[in-house]
Amino acid sequence: MQTITSIKSSKNKTPLCVITAYDALFASLFDEKVDMILVGDSLNMSFNKNQDTLSVSMEMMIYHTKAVCSGAKNTFIICDMPFGTYTDEKTALLNASRVYQETNAHAVKIEGGKNRANIIKTLTQNSIAVVGHIGLMPQYVRVEGGYKIRGKSEADTLELIEDAKAVEKAGAFCLVIEGVKAKAAKRVSEAINIPTIGIGCGNVTDGQVLVWSDMFGFFEEFQPKFVKKYLDGANLIKDALNKYIDEVKTKKFPASEHTY
Repeated sequence: MQTITSIKSSKNKTPLCVITAYDALFASLFDEKVDMILVGDSLNMSFNKNQDTLSVSMEMMIYHTKAVCSGAKNTFIICDMPFGTYTDEKTALLNASRVYQETNAHAVKIEGGKNRANIIKTLTQNSIAVVGHIGLMPQYVRVEGGYKIRGKSEADTLELIEDAKAVEKAGAFCLVIEGVKAKAAKRVSEAINIPTIGIGCGNVTDGQVLVWSDMFGFFEEFQPKFVKKYLDGANLIKDALNKYIDEVKTKKFPASEHTY
């Protein structure tokens, strides 16, 4: 299993593979195969059919993190801190401490750059491991007026580099970079000494993360440009379901081998 030390030492070496999970069943399928599992607040969109991640509660994240920890006992697990749970140092420490006390997660993830450095520093100084997150930040969707790609200008790229350095200095051991132009993401990654995990940034970072329901084709609402579909999951399920319904209606199931 990866540790904070091994994750940090992977910088500029073998890329880190990260995937989301929200329950014990899928977490057990991913266990020991990926480097890290992120219990993302993305579950609010992919599984709860909400338009954004903002309404996820601390209780929901703890519930799903506990489930993932039960299913993946040999994988490094990160819990997303939901919107509104780290607005100041005291609140952040209280809620992040709950994650450590009530689950077996190894780290928490916080969105924000230099504006969140004080929060990250407080957590790391209190023995809570932190993954940073800069670039396109889903929890900022309403104040930003949508999901906007970053790093399109020199000024914005320099701001991202400043954010990354602040997050590193505050004590984060890893940094997610989302929705940033590849050239800018490369400069950000090269500017810091902790590994970067990209999503929608090209292959210039130290690793990649994808939402499992996106990459396995279960989420049908839309497909972001950065997602590669490795499985046609939704249609496989529909085909199997139709076969089950047909066999029940025609009494082909249960057959003798399924009967006591």
